[in-house]
Amino acid sequence: MASRKASNKRQRGGQKSSSNVFSMFEQSQIQEFKEAFGCIDQDRDGVIKKQDLKETYAQLGKLNVKEEELDEMLNEGKGPINFTVFLTLFGEKLSGTDPEDTILAAFKLFDPNGTGFLSHCCKWAADKFTAEEVDQAFALAPIDPTGNIDYKSLCYIITHGDEKEES
Repeated sequence: MASRKASNKRQRGGQKSSSNVFSMFEQSQIQEFKEAFGCIDQDRDGVIKKQDLKETYAQLGKLNVKEEELDEMLNEGKGPINFTVFLTLFGEKLSGTDPEDTILAAFKLFDPNGTGFLSHCCKWAADKFTAEEVDQAFALAPIDPTGNIDYKSLCYIITHGDEKEES
């Protein structure tokens, strides 16, 4: 009987089953998402609705948000956006990065000797970007004193984030 009540409660809350979205994030990240969700869920009913989004935008100083824009945001949830759906949406957005081994394999193409480093000057071979764009892209790259990029560490930063940014 107790499991039937719990099941009904989940259905009322609009919660969808997911492939344990909570395991995609560390506990501290989940707490940050929970705080963000609480800020957006203006009426504190556990579900983000159009009025919640309007009020959140108003608090941020944006008063003329188009209805279509709000509908588009809400439609990404494919139903009521409770915290689990909210977390799932972020998980889908954040998992857009290629797996670390794929990025590593791409960098290895430019490292025929298998040193784990790319010559800093090789970045200028990319004629599709300005020098400023390249510098910006490699701003977080671990570079040794001779100007070589440690691409294994860079792959880790790309896929897991930079500890320096978080502190």
